[in-house]
Amino acid sequence: MNKNKSLKLITAIRGHVLNNSKEYAIVALIFIIGIFLGVLFVNNMQEASKTDLNSYLNNFINKFKNLEDINNMNLLKQSIVQNILLAVAIWFFGTTVIGIPIVWGIVLYRGFCFGYAISICVCVLGFTKGLIFVLTSLLLQNIIFIPVLLALAVSGFKLYKSIIKNKEKENIKLEVLRHTIFSLIMSITLIFSSIIEVFISNNILKIIIKYF
Repeated sequence: MNKNKSLKLITAIRGHVLNNSKEYAIVALIFIIGIFLGVLFVNNMQEASKTDLNSYLNNFINKFKNLEDINNMNLLKQSIVQNILLAVAIWFFGTTVIGIPIVWGIVLYRGFCFGYAISICVCVLGFTKGLIFVLTSLLLQNIIFIPVLLALAVSGFKLYKSIIKNKEKENIKLEVLRHTIFSLIMSITLIFSSIIEVFISNNILKIIIKYF
């Protein structure tokens, strides 16, 4: 039964992506541009700024090494609140015609942050250690976070297109309802991303970081 449910879920997700392939391509491109800008920003930083980042990251690693007890519940609350606020922001701006550029801006910014973080780690720690640091600290939760971010942006984009094409109030209300329900589902999914970040990624990082 669980296998059938999983297959249905995978089929539904695949169908959703294929039916909105153009929208996903646009949003994914915006995210990739953000990553590129983040990497470019770090690569073009002045040496003084790179030195400061070097000190900051090394201090973080040393503190993390010596940290015996982590308040996981506090970290989980913070992560969930941040993710939910992000989902609410995308939902809200997605429900307005003039808000869709802000949705794209959020996607671009998150891509920038992702590229910035990866580039800093590689720049400060070197390619091998930097890549290991990124994989252990960022990869697992972002396997969920990034697709959900893109899906939320696509949902808002679809609503925007529906409002532009269809002026009937009843149809617009229906599309807003669909967007809202979809956003709620994605918000719940983001909670799983927070759980993975706090209870899995952080623990893996705590083991790996001893060798840095």
